[in-house]
Amino acid sequence: MPALTREASAILGSPSDSAPASGVGKGPFPGPSFGGHVLREAMMGLRRTVGKEVGLERRDFLKSVGVLGVGTVAGAFGSTSERPVALGFDNFSIRAFGWKAEQLLEYASHLGVDTVLFSDLDVYASHDAGYLRDLRAEARARRIQVQVGTGSVCPSSTTFSDRFGAAEDQLALTIRIASLLGSSVARCYLGNMNDRRHGGGIQVHIANMVGVLRKVRTLALDAGVKVAVENHAGDMQARELVGLIENAGPEYVGATLDSGNATWALEDPMENLEVLGPYALTSGIRDSVVWETEEGAAVQWTAVGEGSIDHQEYFRRFRLLCPGVAVQLEIISGFNREFPYLRPEFWEGYYEVPAATFARFLSLAKRGAARDAVRFPEGEARREAEAAYQQDELQRSIRYCREELGLGLRT
Repeated sequence: MPALTREASAILGSPSDSAPASGVGKGPFPGPSFGGHVLREAMMGLRRTVGKEVGLERRDFLKSVGVLGVGTVAGAFGSTSERPVALGFDNFSIRAFGWKAEQLLEYASHLGVDTVLFSDLDVYASHDAGYLRDLRAEARARRIQVQVGTGSVCPSSTTFSDRFGAAEDQLALTIRIASLLGSSVARCYLGNMNDRRHGGGIQVHIANMVGVLRKVRTLALDAGVKVAVENHAGDMQARELVGLIENAGPEYVGATLDSGNATWALEDPMENLEVLGPYALTSGIRDSVVWETEEGAAVQWTAVGEGSIDHQEYFRRFRLLCPGVAVQLEIISGFNREFPYLRPEFWEGYYEVPAATFARFLSLAKRGAARDAVRFPEGEARREAEAAYQQDELQRSIRYCREELGLGLRT
């Protein structure tokens, strides 16, 4: 298993002697806070203190101080580009395996990553407290930080399912699981791009989700867990998600920053990062290729480093804007999505998209080249082929992030 870097060890401190042992993983895990979490708390304190002194809002303060504020905190380990960033993956990246939490922890340990996001409620063998405490001990023994998530918690979204109860009950369950597993975040989302056109439009769904979030405010604050709302499948642009967070309350709600989903919302991932970065609590990272078509543009998500995004620049800004935020790779790739914006009817649901934002998306499209979708065999061989493909895509992305971008707390 890769060892912790010297800089990461300086942040993490000495491992706790009281951490439980494991028959598979060796070495204690440093505890529920990991990577740059301490740094993030320091940065948040700096924003609150200095922002209050000069009368700035939190999001405006970060833009005002820029490198100065972050550099002050980051000075303990050199320049911003040297700051350690935890690296892991969302279990949806390898969904074809159908693995449960224990298998995912074993795989994460094999890969030597720092963290894993369990992004659905079906990944657990049970939601009982005893089982979850044992799972937390397993993760600690493997020195892997678990983050917790669920799906849509917007009752009016086309993607919402009541299989685990009402929206607020599902979110409360996710917060409880997060608390028991030592996760400081509970990831969720609103819906998908169809919600922009149905049920009264995206602002109606945003208002409905804010209502759900407010019902769990006290629970989240008491548990020390923040709700991390993802920009998901083209449902919201970054500025719309920021509005949701500010309306619900940034003291307990933040963002899951998803770079791939930005392109499905007609955004350049770089602009999405600039807007959402100060609110980010966790992430979902993959690459994208965007190209022009006869009726507009098409998008194919790819492994990191194999698309159109300048990830050297992206993560230079990520380190600055998102101190302490883990890079969770959510690799979903191999298929194309059409955006026929030259058809007038396409714009229903997109009338409020800023021209400058759309122009940056168009610039991406003009630089990209078309790619074929991946074809899988039919029948019984399909799942095995998909699993092998997903595993390869994830492992190539991890390798690129380590070797080319310097991500991860372990060498």
